[in-house]
Amino acid sequence: MGCLVGCLGLLFPRLVLFFVFLFSDYLGRAYETNFWHFLGFLFMPLTTLAYAWAVNTNGTVTGIYLVVVVIAVLIDLGLGGKGAHEGKKSWG
Repeated sequence: MGCLVGCLGLLFPRLVLFFVFLFSDYLGRAYETNFWHFLGFLFMPLTTLAYAWAVNTNGTVTGIYLVVVVIAVLIDLGLGGKGAHEGKKSWG
């Protein structure tokens, strides 16, 4: 079940973040207020999930957990794709 949620989290991070918020206390154990859940939902959903996973699993963000959070930040910022500039080139 955890692997399915992880795979869905990569494809639909906002949907998974919403369901995790509704049906568990997973985010509540990682963040102190709901304000960070909301900001994470709007701007960096994959990073929010990765940070919550790191804190719930390890208690802190160090080592390999830090690497996972940094990769999530890069994916959320769009550094893994071609970006908008490359997409505009294909139109004309």
